[in-house]
Amino acid sequence: MKPSEVLKSIKELRETWRKQSFSYSVEQKSQYDKLVALRRERVGYMYANDMVYKGGSKQATPTK
Repeated sequence: MKPSEVLKSIKELRETWRKQSFSYSVEQKSQYDKLVALRRERVGYMYANDMVYKGGSKQATPTK
């Protein structure tokens, strides 16, 4: 699955979750867990390969 497809599927499942009084069926829960695991794997890969912007260091300004 492409990363964009994973995000769209997670979004759809969350909308369904809201409509079902904040509960998943067993099948939906297993699918959600699988998608979240894929997303976490992708984010971990990006952090491991320095593909994530981590921000610059903040330079202290002297006080007057």
